[in-house]
Amino acid sequence: MFVIFSVFYILIAAAMIVLILLQNGAGADAGSGFGSGASATVFGARGSATFLTRATGVLATLFFLLSLGMGIYLHANGQPHSAASDLGVMSGVTGTAKPAATTTVPANLEVPSAAPAAQPAAPVKASDQGEVPAAKEPTKKH
Repeated sequence: MFVIFSVFYILIAAAMIVLILLQNGAGADAGSGFGSGASATVFGARGSATFLTRATGVLATLFFLLSLGMGIYLHANGQPHSAASDLGVMSGVTGTAKPAATTTVPANLEVPSAAPAAQPAAPVKASDQGEVPAAKEPTKKH
């Protein structure tokens, strides 16, 4: 039953997309409003609804009702929810946890102490490394 609803749902959605793309937008007649007759067509005062407009409205209504019906159907007949299903990936884990193996450290084991902090090195002066050549200034042409 749900598969049949799903097929109709997809077909209605595809038909709605096609019908919406076939229609002209409100801005298609915008040029006619600036002096070349039919000034009421610029973004308002539309005439009677065309076949495409009515068919889109009917399909949109069917799409909405089918969405609502499928939601109600799945709520009533869907998979039952339990606390185990709320665990996500961990819902399949069963059994009890084993305690971690404890290791003992011998009492006579010496732990090395931290090494003393090293003295910071003296800053290196530019004169110690040698002369840095000065950048040449570009010659100006007059």
